[in-house]
Amino acid sequence: MQQVRAAITAGLIMFAVATTVHAQATFVVVRHAERADAGAPVSDPDLSAAGHARAASLATMLRDAKVTAIYVTPLKRTQQTAAPVAKALGLTPIVLPAADTAALIAALQQHQGTALVIGHSNTVPDLVKALSGVAVTVRDTDFDHLFVVSRPLVGSASVLQLHYQ
Repeated sequence: MQQVRAAITAGLIMFAVATTVHAQATFVVVRHAERADAGAPVSDPDLSAAGHARAASLATMLRDAKVTAIYVTPLKRTQQTAAPVAKALGLTPIVLPAADTAALIAALQQHQGTALVIGHSNTVPDLVKALSGVAVTVRDTDFDHLFVVSRPLVGSASVLQLHYQ
């Protein structure tokens, strides 16, 4: 069942990317995968085993999405979430401060094609809203949200919200 869900989600992502051929940019925005510090918060924790599995799943889902850039924060959990995708696609993630959403938005506004952006529960909603005008919610316990933001050259941006394993 998990493989069927992954295949369906991957298909939806590919559909969203394919239908934005005339788009200026498409952004796949996710929160980092599960942290290893579930009980006692640590300032910069690694991913848990479940988090590494989710990161591998993300790489599988995005292998054909034509991602040309990956944006992460300086924290290990975003970089470890990005690592399987970066390795599979031969990309080096671009590291920008988590607190500087304006710098990330400025960088993304210059991007054409498809970019993966890995943020945090408190930055993903602001980022999706800034890119699309659409308000979304990501709770501290949510690790499975995946937002595909399409910004066409003409017209309004759209957001497809999915969940992945």
